Amino acid sequence: CRLVLPVRPGAEPMILWIVAALVFLLDRWTKSLISTHFYPGQSAIVVPHLLWWTYVQNTHGAFGMFGSQPVLLIGLALVVLALFAYAFRDTVRSSLLVRIAFGGIVGGAAGNIVDRLQHQYVVDFIDFKTIWPNVFNAADSCITVGVIVLILASLRAERKQPVVSADIVPPSDAI
Repeated sequence: CRLVLPVRPGAEPMILWIVAALVFLLDRWTKSLISTHFYPGQSAIVVPHLLWWTYVQNTHGAFGMFGSQPVLLIGLALVVLALFAYAFRDTVRSSLLVRIAFGGIVGGAAGNIVDRLQHQYVVDFIDFKTIWPNVFNAADSCITVGVIVLILASLRAERKQPVVSADIVPPSDAI
């Protein structure tokens, strides 16, 4: 199954940056709403027994790991982005879906990096208290979905690769 979207010729490379910009703007807007209408630790029910908005100032990395050093966390984010860009450089050129996924990762990472530069913490607010222990934000969601899509695209690409058998040896008289 290949994702087909109407895209004018020549615009394909820009899709990654357009998606990144949209994710970044969505992330900044939602964090701004939460930080102006909630105080840290405040929670409000969105969907009873399922979803809350809970304002958390997260000084740690993903899932509460990697300590609370903003410079280290920003550096790690940039290294991971560079590794993904290198690892998926060919796939990004050939797959619209991978460009969209990578755009979500770039935009989400940029949103969290700006938070760390601006506040020394990341604003988190999406809280599924009863089914998930960590509070997260729109950037985290886009990063997670993007990484899952990249992994699936990678697995799909590996499945399509032809298998070359080392057992086939050309006869010596063919030379």
